Amino acid sequence: MSKVVIITTGGTIAMSEDLKTKTIKPIDQDTLVQMMPYLEEYGPVEMDHFINIPSPHMTPEIMYQLTLHTNQYLSKEDISGVVITHGTDTLEETAYFLDLLITSEKPVVVTGAMRSSNELGADGPLNLINSVRVAKAPSSRGKGVLVVFNDEIHAARYVTKTHTSNIATFQSPSTGPIGTVTKKEIRFSHAPLIRDTYESVPPSAKIGLIKAAVGMDDLLINTYIDNNYQGIVIEALGQGNLPPKMVKGIKRAIDKQIPIVLVSRSFNGFVDDVYDYEGGGKQLKQLGVIFSNGLNGQKARIKLMVTYHLFKEKSEDLQKYFDR
Repeated sequence: MSKVVIITTGGTIAMSEDLKTKTIKPIDQDTLVQMMPYLEEYGPVEMDHFINIPSPHMTPEIMYQLTLHTNQYLSKEDISGVVITHGTDTLEETAYFLDLLITSEKPVVVTGAMRSSNELGADGPLNLINSVRVAKAPSSRGKGVLVVFNDEIHAARYVTKTHTSNIATFQSPSTGPIGTVTKKEIRFSHAPLIRDTYESVPPSAKIGLIKAAVGMDDLLINTYIDNNYQGIVIEALGQGNLPPKMVKGIKRAIDKQIPIVLVSRSFNGFVDDVYDYEGGGKQLKQLGVIFSNGLNGQKARIKLMVTYHLFKEKSEDLQKYFDR
């Protein structure tokens, strides 16, 4: 019988609250092993302790090693799917990274917890059980990497953390969840139309991220340039516009063949070259800024890391990849 592998990476789901200080600290991930009798009700499960770190300690290099590790399991005939436990702060970035590099049709589900293992109302156990159920479901195949939280199934491309502490923190603002976990069934209502995947290449490029705000200048852009960053993502205002004092730095970056990717700091909608004024979208597009297709800033940064080698080694036009 095929089995599901649970790869643990740490996070709140593997932490415990100190009842005196009310602080939360990592503990031995064997705490998750206590869930095995409940998990095995749904079939064979194997647990693999890959790493135990808080999610702010995650790095692109670790995400890449996690991708290779996950692919090893997916290549085995007796593995029907993989569940990855992860801290919530950077969960959406790891999930999207995996989504861009994993080509297997088998389900890969990322989950975690907002409440630590010994807190009242801990959500980790149910999230983990639901994730195993989703990973085993034949209907989960071919939908890319999934994020399961709070009885909802989200596509890695669209999901984002929306609240600092609420157990319903993971939402997909543009599309909503693509499925629901009930007590008896795994129900999908829709799924991403396109699987956007790329060759697995170590993410060596340093990519910066800037959030635009009223009156900003090009100091941060120039700082990234002067510190040898290979790309910059800017969360622009509204539909893709910037304060005029940022434009000079953008021109300098593009002259140095440093790709600039533009997203909106709004969590819904797309950037477009509509406004025709200094710093407006039309001018930025004419300068060679890359407009992203609905990604938030942190995910556009991940995508630029994954696709940068195509620009650097093959002189590919990155705009076509961000149109997807």
